[in-house]
Amino acid sequence: MIYTESEILQYIDDNDVKFVKLTFCDLNGKMKNISVLSSEMAAVFAHGIRISSKKIAGFSVAGRRDIYLFPDASAMTILPWRPQHGRVIRMFCYIRYADGTPFEGDSRYFLKKAMKAAVKKGYCFRFGTSCEFTLFRQDINGLPTKTPHDYAGYCDIAPDDKGENFRRDVCLTLEQMGIHPVSSRHKSGCGQHEIDFNASSALKAADTFLSFKSAVKSVAENHGVHASFMPKPLRDDCGNGMHISMSLFRDSEFFGDGVSAADSSSDEEAAAAGIMEHIREFTMFTNSIVNSYSRLGEFTAPRYVAWSSAEEGQLLRLCLDPSGNADSPMILRAPDCVCDPYLVFGLMIYAALDGIEKGLKLPEEYSPENTGYKLLPSNLREAAQLAADSDFLREHMPDNVLEKMTGTRLGEWEEYVSARDKETFEERKFFYSL
Repeated sequence: MIYTESEILQYIDDNDVKFVKLTFCDLNGKMKNISVLSSEMAAVFAHGIRISSKKIAGFSVAGRRDIYLFPDASAMTILPWRPQHGRVIRMFCYIRYADGTPFEGDSRYFLKKAMKAAVKKGYCFRFGTSCEFTLFRQDINGLPTKTPHDYAGYCDIAPDDKGENFRRDVCLTLEQMGIHPVSSRHKSGCGQHEIDFNASSALKAADTFLSFKSAVKSVAENHGVHASFMPKPLRDDCGNGMHISMSLFRDSEFFGDGVSAADSSSDEEAAAAGIMEHIREFTMFTNSIVNSYSRLGEFTAPRYVAWSSAEEGQLLRLCLDPSGNADSPMILRAPDCVCDPYLVFGLMIYAALDGIEKGLKLPEEYSPENTGYKLLPSNLREAAQLAADSDFLREHMPDNVLEKMTGTRLGEWEEYVSARDKETFEERKFFYSL
């Protein structure tokens, strides 16, 4: 249900809501929040609430200017793991300066701009996600271990699949938040699971993804296990990825009644070609940490910039249907769940629009015999350098934000290179917190 600000205030009065969590992402894609008393929400809607930019990753791009959170009333959800008396609700926020202008480091606003750019050109994009994570046992002190929760395989059932009740509780929790997963299953890796979501608007899909991650972490706490979205938590097992489906629709009112299914199919191919054209430049965003690159190229995770309609280890799976009835004509398989979904979805939209505008053509479909494909970046350093040199990214992102993000990634790479024990470095930096 989509609420207005006045309806939120009425909901607070009618449902014994005592606290409101105002949520946003830093420039590393990590969720942050401030809790406010519900009695303050009328003032927060009107004037926002100030946060310190110095203490949030990447937000130093604001300089010395104050920045404020402004809640998006349409993105309200209940937090069902909080008390039923004195309830807690959450709203995702936009970030603005004191004069009301958008803060350039607000990734949610970045996605909103991309959506508006698509609408201006007569297109609408819908996104769905399939998200993987791994469950680990805890020791007697409640600290995470590197021992998987089970040793089941793909689509196995209980008792081999020990995460069945966990996934059920995650799905039920999400339903209480107004989010409806499509399916869940055990994946191929030890202790590895997947939950899938239907396509929705780009902004809703990104909000849903972040809500899903917080629900998984909260339910894991109640089950006495550790849930990790780390892309490659176990060196000799499958990594955790996020497959992103993207559907493209033409606005018949924009193009006129003459729009045809054939036109739609041509647009989808050009959009896919645009993503393939620019993916190496924005891999730093789809795969944003050092550990992300340990997953790529292993098991079925992609390494080549290639597409196929079959179930291969390709970057893009295209289900192009000349009738225009395909539910998810394009699935990007490289990203992982550490990414900032607002930035990734926005960049996918811009790349797709560029492909359509330029009429880009898809290369030949993937064949194992062909060895001439471009490769995704092999590590975070290469990805950051490609991003820093990208005219495409500079066209759509503020220079200071791009410079800050590439500098942060290169700094992480230097930390990793200088670490004596790289596995311990990754464990301490990512395993416990992601």
